[in-house]
Amino acid sequence: MIAPEKKYDALQSEVGAVAGPAMADGGAAFIRELAESKTGTIQQFPDKLSAELFIDEMFQFLFINSGREADHARIEAEYKRLKNNFASLLSETITGETEIKSQTEAFFAQLPVIYKALLLDAKAIFDFDPAAQSVAEVVVAYPGFYATVVYRLSHQLREQSVKLLPRLFSEYAHSKTGIDIHPGARIGESFAIDHGTGIVIGETTVIGNHVKIYQGVTLGALNVSKLNASTKRHPTIEDNVVIYSGATILGGQTVIGEGSIIGGNVWLTYSVPSNSVVYHKSEIKIKDRDPFPEPINFVI
Repeated sequence: MIAPEKKYDALQSEVGAVAGPAMADGGAAFIRELAESKTGTIQQFPDKLSAELFIDEMFQFLFINSGREADHARIEAEYKRLKNNFASLLSETITGETEIKSQTEAFFAQLPVIYKALLLDAKAIFDFDPAAQSVAEVVVAYPGFYATVVYRLSHQLREQSVKLLPRLFSEYAHSKTGIDIHPGARIGESFAIDHGTGIVIGETTVIGNHVKIYQGVTLGALNVSKLNASTKRHPTIEDNVVIYSGATILGGQTVIGEGSIIGGNVWLTYSVPSNSVVYHKSEIKIKDRDPFPEPINFVI
């Protein structure tokens, strides 16, 4: 057996043998390669940190009271500042002042509609969760609500065919909350996420009104081939459905009928009719004096 320190020395020697000649010029060849690669890149990318700052400021603008008394002039000034910041973000991916202005005006024109939808989402979470003390608590403290806010703003941009920014926004919310909602998903009103960690909602998912989803739920695709990118790959969840933690529902043709309850850890790749109850049945055995055969032989 080779001692660990000798293995490490041998690995260093191998790395040096590979890296030595390649970097003998101080990295000049690699720098030239990068420069040529970037020169050929036409697509511009918005600044990631600026995008994250914007979406947080938008959340604050819509829902968080800074402690000062509401003042029309101050709110109007903040509104205009956010519009300018958004236009600056768009300018990194869109060329032409007319197009930037048009997209900015279209997005901000939808804010009243999005805001009202989000208030319904917050109320739905409050109504569903006995631990919630108020709608205000839901707004400021619940990660599911934050993820829903970012989703609805990102979805609007997706509907406007804005590139990149919707994904930057949604992946930022994913990193903060552990909830991954693709901007392309279509989600109805009064959407409630409880806890939320580990939820995945795919691009072509359709969710109706008054749906509640617990942590660890996956609404995913059966086939992830790139050839199927333009097809409906994710399930449809109709109105008034509850999906409990750990459930996995897959497939573009899978429809969960209205009023159904999907229990925890259920795996579904087929449709169920309205008012169904689908659950995973646990098997219970009583131990006797004889050694009980462990279902998992786990040895450290």
